[in-house]
Amino acid sequence: MTEKTREDLPRVDLGILGGTGLYNIEGIEVETEIAIETPFGSPSDSFVIGNLAGAKIAFLSRHGRGHILLPAEINYQANIYAYKMLGVGKLLSINSVGSLKEEINPRDIVIPDQFFDRTRRKNSFFGKGVAAHVSIAEPFCHELSQIIYDAAQELGVPAHLGGTYVCIEGPAFSTKAESRVYRSWGCHVIGMTAATEAKLCREAEICYAAMNLVTDYDVWHESEEPVTVEIILENLAENIDNAKAIIKRVIPKMVGSGSACGCSKALAGCIVTQEDLMPQESKEKLRYLIEKYLGQ
Repeated sequence: MTEKTREDLPRVDLGILGGTGLYNIEGIEVETEIAIETPFGSPSDSFVIGNLAGAKIAFLSRHGRGHILLPAEINYQANIYAYKMLGVGKLLSINSVGSLKEEINPRDIVIPDQFFDRTRRKNSFFGKGVAAHVSIAEPFCHELSQIIYDAAQELGVPAHLGGTYVCIEGPAFSTKAESRVYRSWGCHVIGMTAATEAKLCREAEICYAAMNLVTDYDVWHESEEPVTVEIILENLAENIDNAKAIIKRVIPKMVGSGSACGCSKALAGCIVTQEDLMPQESKEKLRYLIEKYLGQ
């Protein structure tokens, strides 16, 4: 593993952000493994850079290899900013979730189009003299989401396109009362990571899509056992194989997809601080995000 500075990083076509159980993808021709230090600190792990299905990808384990980080301990800012430093414009995230709907079964896959965020984390790059307000009305990239769903259909994997992901702080699972409230709000799945990533990716102008691997019925389902780590890992093992098959199929299509979604221009008109009033330290820290909008 080699330490890299900002200026000598490889250029990457697509990012893959792995969750619980997804620490590697068979078929990747690994070129190198690099540690990246960002202005926001260190990412969860080193990045594996390689080739898969004709594309150069950067893979990162969200919780660190061996699952050493709780959801609230993850440095989300560093993870997403490092992808930006690598030139990534599209990011595929794999998350494990619980189902809040009878029709969404364990071992299904859900590609959400909305989220409800109940976390209390740093979920913006901005502040300290530079203010920006991006639109998050449509938080997931619809173009990438459709590609994932189509691939699941082609492979015969049970999948649901659309739905609301409620993001909780964790690390504990929900009480029955909380789970029932989330169901009454119309939420479809529950997890602990995707909303934070989606917000940061929007500010970074990175297309973000999530492939949610359903592991359980949370705790609302009276006919099912209460959610446990053992149940989650058992269902996740089968879902991981499906996720890897989908990943291999979607990569060429994602790399070749256009930018009709508008994610790559998400910051246009959203930076409200006058450039001459921005602290130089903050401008440098945000360079990879705002440099194309400076001097206009």
